[in-house]
This record gives sequence, structure tokens and C-alpha cells, in this order.
Amino acid sequence: MQAAPARNWPLAVVVTVRDFVDRVANSSPARLALIVFALVIMAFTLVLSLPAASRDGHATAFHDALFTAVSAVCVTGLTTVSTALHWSFFGQLVILIGIFVGGLGILTLASLMSLMVSKRLGVRGKLIAQEAMNAGRLGEVGTLLRIVISTSVAIEAALALVMAPRFLVLGETLPQAIWHAAFYSISAFNNAGFTPHSDGVVPYESDLWILVPLMVGGFIGSLGFPVLMVLLASGFRFRKWTLHAKLTIQVSLILLAVGAVLWGAMEWTNPATIGNMSLGDKITHSIFASVMTRSLGFNLVDMNSMHSSTMLLTDALMFVGGGSASTAGGIKVTTLAVMFLAIVAEARGDNDVKIYGRTIPQGTMRVAISVIMMGATLVMIACGLLLAISGQSLDRVLFETISAFATVGLSTGLSAELPPSGVYVLCAMMFFGRVGSITLAAALALRQRRQLYHYPEERPIIG
Repeated sequence: MQAAPARNWPLAVVVTVRDFVDRVANSSPARLALIVFALVIMAFTLVLSLPAASRDGHATAFHDALFTAVSAVCVTGLTTVSTALHWSFFGQLVILIGIFVGGLGILTLASLMSLMVSKRLGVRGKLIAQEAMNAGRLGEVGTLLRIVISTSVAIEAALALVMAPRFLVLGETLPQAIWHAAFYSISAFNNAGFTPHSDGVVPYESDLWILVPLMVGGFIGSLGFPVLMVLLASGFRFRKWTLHAKLTIQVSLILLAVGAVLWGAMEWTNPATIGNMSLGDKITHSIFASVMTRSLGFNLVDMNSMHSSTMLLTDALMFVGGGSASTAGGIKVTTLAVMFLAIVAEARGDNDVKIYGRTIPQGTMRVAISVIMMGATLVMIACGLLLAISGQSLDRVLFETISAFATVGLSTGLSAELPPSGVYVLCAMMFFGRVGSITLAAALALRQRRQLYHYPEERPIIG
């Protein structure tokens, strides 16, 4: 009589897990997203800890495996060990899978898990996915999840097809060319910044056949899936774009142009970076650097060789990041746009924040302020901890901290120099930088509630 329950225990476990996922997805989708992302990171950490994942056949230290897993899944690109020299082909493949999975986004992963386990998305789960992907109706969410994955694969395949012939021309074997093209295409589109070469992309600093696909892939990935879906549906008919798409593309292009001009001007005569290069190479490096600072993370020059003013500019561009629901990090370009429009409206004395015939709700501005303050607070706390742990200068610590928070991957080399305690701080920054602002924005967007009363207004002195 006792054998039947024993035989049914796997089914009972499945039912329990399904009920738990379904309950969390409906009560707190943002919490489910955090749980899913944490579980995915731990799974990749365990795999990367295996001896088979390292080139020398020895188990990798836990803090190095964890840091690499977090960096891959959070599509950052910071490393404590060389991707090309430390990891075996199996290890690099695991990293590449982590980049692809992480690039789909935390809310997409949570929605997929809910669909896989409970076979359905609850209403609140659909609302979270709808918010993340800018779906018009709840019924579109399942379809859009499939579009997100298929679009990612299509763009990455196209980038790989462009770069593979170049690697063949440069003398690589066919398997090497295919592998490197696939690695760079996935890493570029997902704004990860990992490279399978020990010296990164520096050997290709004048090779536009390699640099242009990397820049294009990174820029497209930084726009975000909601924008890509609008472009797929409406093409380049600007009037039919959503307000989100208009702001994201315009601000991204402005930051790209301004970043390239300022970076080039600041480094124009610096012999340690681009000072001794030709005019064409200087322009190429400036544009490349501007794209990379927005979250992609490949570098052609030594970050430690830049002027302090250039490092400060890079800090600012990294902190802004890319588009919402994209593979890029940072506080997002739409957050910057909303705050700038609010400042302009206040300067003009307007009661509403308006752009392109639309009024931006007060709730959206509160979310933007919350995201900026949360990001700045996290960076400040992490900087204080790392200054105490490492004893390094503020410019290096601030650069590495913002790079981790904004999931950029540009580095002064500090990550590899830190003790395990410092490594864990950067791990936390990459995790919160990838999931924090997204889940906070989604959670706040769904916490709008009706109030039956309103207190008398009284304005404190500001400024």
C-alpha cells in the first residue's frame, strides 16, 4: 500500500514546482524573473566549475566560475581569467550559450519558464511580458516571445555570415572561421563583449570587414526588442513608430554622434591611444569607441592609457547604456530622454511633458527618477566597498563599477586584480545592473493603484 506514493513522487514534485511557478508568476512576476535569472546563473557557474570547462583540465575556482557565469548571463564581458587562454572549447561554448540565454532578457526568460512549467501565463505574468516587449494586446505575448527568439537568431546568423569569409581570408581554417564568426556575432548582438582571441579585437583595429559588423550588431542589439518589432512592422515610416521607438532611436543616434566627436577630440593627440594614427583610423576608432561605451564592451585601445577626461566621458556614456528591453545595460536612453524632456518642460513653465503630440504620464517620470537614483546609489555603494577592498584610485574603481552595473565590459584590468571579496561585489553589480532597473520599472508600472482621497498640496523648497 506504501509503494504507490513512492512511485508517484516525481509527478508530485513536478506538480509542486508547477504550482509554485504559477503562483509566483501571478502574484509577483518580477520576483519570478529574479529567481529564474539567479537559477540560470548558478547552473552556468556549476558547469563552468567542471574540469572539462578549463583548458588545463582542472576545476576552476568558484569565484572565477561565478564571475564568468554572471558576466556571460548578464551580457557584460568583464573577466577575471582570459576567455581564450583559460577556458576550453567546451567552456567557451558554455559562455556563448550563457550570452545567448542572458541576451533574451530577464522578463523573457521568466515568461518562457512560466510557459514551459505551467503551460500558460497568468494575467499579471502577461502584463509583465507586455510591458517588457511593448505588446499591443495580452494575446500577442506568446507570439512576441517567439519573434524575440527568432529575430535574435536571424540577426546573429547574418552577422556570422558576413564575418566568416573574412576570418577565412585572414588564414583561419573553416571550423575556426565559423566558430569565431559565430562567437563574435552572438557576443556583439547581445552587447556582451566576450572575445575568443587572447588579444581581443585589437588585431583588427583597421579591418572594417570585422569592425563594422561588430558595431552594427551591437547598435541593433542596444535598441531593444520593442523597437526591432516596430521596425519589422512599420519599416522606416517614422510617423507610424511608437513614441518609445522614436525616442530610443533618436537619442541613441545623438549619443553615438556626440560620443564619437567628444571621444575623438579628447584623444586626438594622445600618442598612447590614437594620437599617431592616420585620419581615417582616428575616425574609425572614435566611432567604434562611442558604440562600445554604450554597452558592447570591445576595445581597441588600453583603457588605462586614456585621458582622465575621456574616462569620465566613458563613465557617463556607460551609465546611460542602451534601449529598454534590449541586450544593453545602463539606466536606458528613454530614461535619459524622459528626464531631459521634464527639465525642458519645467524651464518653459509647462504643466505637461509633451513630445511628438503625446503627453508623458507623471508615473513614467517617477519610474525614471527611481531608476536613476537606484543606479547612482548602487554605483556609490559598490565604489565605496571596492575602494576599501582594493586600495586602487577612484578613477579605476569608478570605471570598473559603472562598467559592471551598466553591463558594458570595458575594463582597466581591475577585475582580474581583485581578491574574491571584490569579485563578489562586481558580481552583485552586474546582477543588479541587469535585472534591477528592468524589474523595478516593471514592478512600479503594475503598482499603480486608485486612491480615494488626496492630501492637501504643499511644495517644499527645491534647489
